[in-house]
Amino acid sequence: MPLDAKVASVLDKHRPSTTDSDDEDALISALEDENDSSLSAFREQRLQQLHAEVARAKEMRNVGHGSYTEVMDEKALMEMTTAKENRLCVVHFFHRDFGRCGVMDGHLETLAPTHLDTRFLRINVEAAPFLVTKLNIKVLPCVLAFVDGISVDRIVGFEGLGRTPDTFTTRDLEARLLRAGVLVRAKITGEGAGGRTGTIGKGRSKKAESDEDEGDDWD
Repeated sequence: MPLDAKVASVLDKHRPSTTDSDDEDALISALEDENDSSLSAFREQRLQQLHAEVARAKEMRNVGHGSYTEVMDEKALMEMTTAKENRLCVVHFFHRDFGRCGVMDGHLETLAPTHLDTRFLRINVEAAPFLVTKLNIKVLPCVLAFVDGISVDRIVGFEGLGRTPDTFTTRDLEARLLRAGVLVRAKITGEGAGGRTGTIGKGRSKKAESDEDEGDDWD
């Protein structure tokens, strides 16, 4: 059953940092403050759905959702991307010396706490030689989207994200992942963190500076 639009709006606008009773009370108050003439007719249904969503959010956080997690072992990564509780996964294959990987990390760190339905993971390519070969990863950053353990999209470098390779925003990345079906609904609005660009800037490594715009050659 799709989430009621009003409930979704309240959850996205008043996203709690935790899931204790005070957070839930604040969300209920925000829902009741919505100026909606139809609220009375659907009040109980919406309150039940809100309670269910808060409980589900707590369960998701308990299994690691809501954070951007580094996985140290490729076997563990394979298990995580195929686990029932991680039906939707975004995995960033990175290298610590590549500037663009750091930029991608920043965007994914912004998305992770806002999209609790999706597990956000990262793994250093040096810790994943089997997967690098199996998945034919040659350019970094490389972000793979998984649905039910199956890869449904691959972002190579910053390809296909913004108007130019180095000017994409978090909202551009979110839109790409939404099209892949690995995110449930859009949540990044306005600028601020969502307006962060993909430009590498002064922190760019010598290796990154010498590579082409699409990303850093790994192979």
